[in-house]
Amino acid sequence: MHLYGPMPGPAAIGVLFLFSLYLGLYLALFGLLFGIIRKRWSMVAAFTSAPFVWVAVEFARDRITGFPWDLLGYAQIDNLTLTRLAPWTGIFGVSLVIAIVNALWSIPAARLRKSTATSVLLLAGIITGTAIWLQLSGPKPPTAETAATAVLVQENISVGGGAQQESREAMLASFASLSQHPDFPSSDALVEAPNLIAWPESPASFLDSDSSYRTFMEQLAQRSSTPILADDLSLASRNSYGSYRFYNSASFFKEDGTYGGRYDKIHLVPFGEYVPYKPLFFFVGHLVDGLPFVSGTQRVLFDDRGRKYGVFICYESIFGDEIRQFVTQGAQVLVNLSDDGWYGNSSAPWEHLDMVRMRAIENHRWVLRATNTGVTASIDPYGRIVDQMPRHVRGSLLARFNFIQDTTFYSRHGDWIAWICAVLTAVFTVVGLLRSRRQVPAQ
Repeated sequence: MHLYGPMPGPAAIGVLFLFSLYLGLYLALFGLLFGIIRKRWSMVAAFTSAPFVWVAVEFARDRITGFPWDLLGYAQIDNLTLTRLAPWTGIFGVSLVIAIVNALWSIPAARLRKSTATSVLLLAGIITGTAIWLQLSGPKPPTAETAATAVLVQENISVGGGAQQESREAMLASFASLSQHPDFPSSDALVEAPNLIAWPESPASFLDSDSSYRTFMEQLAQRSSTPILADDLSLASRNSYGSYRFYNSASFFKEDGTYGGRYDKIHLVPFGEYVPYKPLFFFVGHLVDGLPFVSGTQRVLFDDRGRKYGVFICYESIFGDEIRQFVTQGAQVLVNLSDDGWYGNSSAPWEHLDMVRMRAIENHRWVLRATNTGVTASIDPYGRIVDQMPRHVRGSLLARFNFIQDTTFYSRHGDWIAWICAVLTAVFTVVGLLRSRRQVPAQ
């Protein structure tokens, strides 16, 4: 907020502190609900219900705060056995299983009889051992077939700096040079044109309404005989003070040079693209009114010769229930345009990549990921990275992928397991509160 936005340092520290406290309230909520169930039912009941309560709290973090970053289930993204649940239950089902196993290991702390505690520990050991054996020696998902290629551009522009120092024409020429087939080494030479060229979200903000930009892109697509998907800005409105408001958009240019439409980002980044609960953050001053973005209103698919692409932009990738809607509308491949340069050299770019990988697993779709600074990659329907480019390198990735038609149970039904956990948690809590203290056995 301070390095890449107009927020003063003290205000940025204040917002970070308050936001951390706010997210911390969810852990406090879990502890409160666990305590209510323990007090009004029993310790065993509390441990038994804890996995459902945990998932319900994660679900609240997703739907209420809109910040479901690094949910528990992502810890097992490389567990090809456990992630097979995701096409059925989504990320919340994986979180639930992890929480159940940990609860089994914890139940003996409830002062059970020795024989009962031993039985529970034995069950936990069997489940854990079986999961480890399946991960190490069990059957692996088949190799995902590839029949298409995409050029994924990684411009590596420094966030908050370099893009403003070059002319728009120079930036377009730079992006275009990375999009052309001859730039690849001879070992990667293409027999025919790729199926898609994807430009990432980046600080080089091209305007969709700029006629010179539109003409350049149409000519590039025609010259390349390849459709191009590019992140740009689209004018949304202008207020009475003369300030413009924009959509963060992805525009599609067909291979014959015609304009194929655009998708406007629906789920914006809090404090990066919009300020949630503005009255609470009055002290951030001009940032509250200075962020120029507004949310899109509908999901759009891009069609090229019957091949349908669903695109989501950066932060939207962490919302599984939203990404699946592209698939239910007919998307045969998913494309993620992102700018992870905001994360610096922290672990966040890799965490973001893991969450995108989960979207591939949930929907059984290939995901093409074009980013400004990395991690640029193609991800198969089992969440495995097939092609990848190093971070902080200017270049292009010739990525293999395929088009898939089928839909998973999760794609069709969404976060049903999380809703069940939320209802069970509400029942446990309400019934527990209504119970008389005299009915609760002493611990």
